[in-house]
Amino acid sequence: MTKTVHHAVYDTLADWETGHATAHLRNGHYHREPGGYEIVTVGLTTDPIVTMGGLRITPDLALADLSPADSALLILPGADLWDAGETLAPFARKAGEFLDAGVPVAAICGATAGLAREGLLDERDHTGAVAQYLAAQEGYAGGARYLDRDAVLDRDLITAGPTEPVAFAREIFRRLDVFTPEVLDAWFRLFARSDASAFEVLMAA
Repeated sequence: MTKTVHHAVYDTLADWETGHATAHLRNGHYHREPGGYEIVTVGLTTDPIVTMGGLRITPDLALADLSPADSALLILPGADLWDAGETLAPFARKAGEFLDAGVPVAAICGATAGLAREGLLDERDHTGAVAQYLAAQEGYAGGARYLDRDAVLDRDLITAGPTEPVAFAREIFRRLDVFTPEVLDAWFRLFARSDASAFEVLMAA
């Protein structure tokens, strides 16, 4: 299996939502297998983008050149642009290609709305900011599959709301089978709850 994770980047990207996932995928600490994942950024083009926090990122790859066959996971962060027209719709369509190919997709915050409009949440359990946010999206028919949880993993789809970056990362690690169950539990307790007892488990790993 490839150890490359693709991270979508676009203007107004919500900086705080994916850092736990990418940092701990890349550094390889506590992983079942040695070594981390390569994180490759993907833009609509390779022109620089500016995040919500003002960071300038030059994408490694253009979206048109991204193939599910070359990826272990596609991460779609939130951004104001998800709620401002169809600019980011190509990323939702690419997510559909990934899911059709059996390659996981992780969407948080506004990216869940993009997937909702594409019909990708209709047949999968999912969550988001709030149920009403997704219900307002044209083309969404997945209300019966909405779960009021911090993050949800259903087969190859991971979803979370904007206030749950740690739970979002937890479900990514679960889907990629990065940590043992004991380490995954300890990692979440440490980073979500500041549970000092979890540190000993991670050090032992």
